[in-house]
Amino acid sequence: MSEAAFEEVSVLSSIYCGEGEFQLIQQSAQDGLLVQINSTVGGERGLDVRLLFHLHPRYPSCPPAVSVSSTGLSRTQCHNIRQKLLDQAAALPPEPMVHQLVEWLQQCVEVTENCRGGEEEEGREREKEEEWTAVLSLDHIRSRSRYTGLLERWTQQLQLSGRLLLGRSILVILQGARPNIKEFCRLLRTVKVDVDSSGKKCKERMMKVLTESPTSSPGGHGLQGFVVTNYESLPELTATFQEINMTDVYQQIRPSLRD
Repeated sequence: MSEAAFEEVSVLSSIYCGEGEFQLIQQSAQDGLLVQINSTVGGERGLDVRLLFHLHPRYPSCPPAVSVSSTGLSRTQCHNIRQKLLDQAAALPPEPMVHQLVEWLQQCVEVTENCRGGEEEEGREREKEEEWTAVLSLDHIRSRSRYTGLLERWTQQLQLSGRLLLGRSILVILQGARPNIKEFCRLLRTVKVDVDSSGKKCKERMMKVLTESPTSSPGGHGLQGFVVTNYESLPELTATFQEINMTDVYQQIRPSLRD
């Protein structure tokens, strides 16, 4: 390790002298120094973070490696802060820079705003992971083998569970990630899935989304794979929804069904 690195660690321990602010975690001639600094970043609207700086044996000739963690931030937000620190370090001259990086981060309002704004991105990520349930209404199915074959293929490709209910009302129940359900709906409207009354291939332009919401009890609704079910009456349809533990969903769509 360079003398400059040891001198910087000594200075850092004096600057960040509050309880739990600074810790020298590792000191090795082979692996270098590992320094932990607990700080608040982002100016007045601060966020508490834990910063780990790995000072290479060749530091400061090369920038430090950085790790960021926080109980108040998501993994993606911590990753974004880490990337900003690495970008800032790469732009600095090859001299001791840890204190300079921490100071920059403490005053960087942009970091705070990005993390606040990053909540929307996190929401989208959670949406991808969260299971949703949707019920679609189809206008008609004339070419049954072609139509049902496409629906089954799409559910497999999009990792969705589905059930096609054939009767007076034609319904498709889908479960899975919301973006995948939206892609399924897009395919329905843009791909020629059926034939019209004259036998020409046509798209499903009359499809309607009757309900779409997060699955109320993940794992509690029993859709698996893709199943085609025929029903002849509303009581049979009601029983089908009861069988798959979706009575609440059925109550939502009941006013839209044909008697």
